[in-house]
Amino acid sequence: MNLFLRLFFLFIFLQQGIISSAQPGILEGLLQDSDTKSPITGASINLGVTNKSDNTDAFGTFRFVNVAPGQYELIASHIGYRTEIVPVEIKAGIASTIAVQMRKSTVDLSEIKLNSKKTNSFNSIGQVDIRLRPINSSQDILRMVPGLFIAQHAGGGKAEQLFLRGFDIDHGTDIGLSVDGMPVNMVSHAHGQGYADLHFVIPETIDRTVFDLGPYASDKGNMATAGFVDFHTKDFLEKNMVKTEAGSFNSRRIATLLKITDKEFATGKRQLYMASEYAGSDGYFESPQNFHRINLLGKYNVWNGNQSNITIITSVFDSRWNASGQVPQRAIANGDISRYGAIDNTEGGNTSRINLTVRLAKQWRNNWKVTGQVYYVHYHFNLYSNFTFFLEDSVDGDQIRQRESRDIIGTTATAARTSTIWSKKTITSVGTGFRMDNIRDNQLSRTVRRKYLSLVQKGDVGEINAFSWWDQKLELNDKLSFSAGIRADYFHFIYRDELSATGKRLQQHRTTLSPKLNLQYSPSN
Repeated sequence: MNLFLRLFFLFIFLQQGIISSAQPGILEGLLQDSDTKSPITGASINLGVTNKSDNTDAFGTFRFVNVAPGQYELIASHIGYRTEIVPVEIKAGIASTIAVQMRKSTVDLSEIKLNSKKTNSFNSIGQVDIRLRPINSSQDILRMVPGLFIAQHAGGGKAEQLFLRGFDIDHGTDIGLSVDGMPVNMVSHAHGQGYADLHFVIPETIDRTVFDLGPYASDKGNMATAGFVDFHTKDFLEKNMVKTEAGSFNSRRIATLLKITDKEFATGKRQLYMASEYAGSDGYFESPQNFHRINLLGKYNVWNGNQSNITIITSVFDSRWNASGQVPQRAIANGDISRYGAIDNTEGGNTSRINLTVRLAKQWRNNWKVTGQVYYVHYHFNLYSNFTFFLEDSVDGDQIRQRESRDIIGTTATAARTSTIWSKKTITSVGTGFRMDNIRDNQLSRTVRRKYLSLVQKGDVGEINAFSWWDQKLELNDKLSFSAGIRADYFHFIYRDELSATGKRLQQHRTTLSPKLNLQYSPSN
């Protein structure tokens, strides 16, 4: 009997050993730029002959789970970098780690290995895309988003009109735009809800742009009905740059990017750089446009390996212009004006913006990755328009002025963690934050050739948006994954009517819950 028990327990022990040796393993890795030692975001990672693929996150990390033990080739590729093929060994039941340094190279599309997963690398516009196309301003980069069209009217200082796959987004009503985590859209704006002027971004500083269509992202709330576009400026400059441009109609532009401090240390790199832009043009209309735009940017960035990052950004923007505006076809047909003439050539305006933001990011040993950001924006807007010429006032005309000044204060905090459940890869993401807009002298007035006539509406606006969200993504296999989440938004509105004799003050608040669900199936790799 004792012999039988011993043989039985020996059999169980051997079986456990066999099972243990057959247990799948985990591979975790890091991708860094070999020169700057900064993480590479959005690189495509493929694991040998398997169908497993991943893309690096903001910390340059990737993770494969449920991998059969054995020898593999890890293929890391990203446009603008030399493809790296690294041998790796996956051991049963344990997590293996690897660090890959990628070197910049000329673009060779034959070296890029794609996979079918819908990740930020496939919903992004990178440096190569930007450099291969003519770009006059950051708004032109929006043209690269699939299905998004832009049109400029009323001079080069006004935000472009946006259209996205059946949506007339006006100047940003239904698309959430941000730059380095700072919101671009202006809520309760004097010209229109969600007004989004991207001209404060110097196009040469843009590193990448991430986008997606539809209202399905849990971390995107107000404005992101038709989709969102997030701009990210360069963390580090490779070299200094001075660019000058000149053209017809007295058009000129100069842009500079200069490294102020640049230092590498044992585990990372820090750099402070300054960028500037001046653009001007008289335009091709009979009345000179007298367009001027000035941009200044300072960015301080420190990466300590891929474990922590601090970013401080400040920028100043000012723009002034005249516009010939829209004209009636009959006036051209009758010979009253030429094709490039104007009924009211005093349209146009001026706008300015000051930004300051501080962002901290940290990767903890328990695999939680957290970010925290605070930002402040001071904004001024002044626009003269004449849409109906002399329809309402046959003597002075129908010119109007829309004007406002505002301060924006906001903060966001996010946390994300990649783990396994039932041997499946899962990503948990949570976030919270708020935004407060204090808008002064939001007004509409009647003017004649930019001279004040009378007020139509004037008041102060206060708007607060507090939000929290949670999202859970689960990869069931190499072809099927889904994510589910929920977002809660609280809005509080205050309006004080300055034209009311009693200074009437109105308040309103609303809370909304937005469930999110995404299902993705890739029939082939």
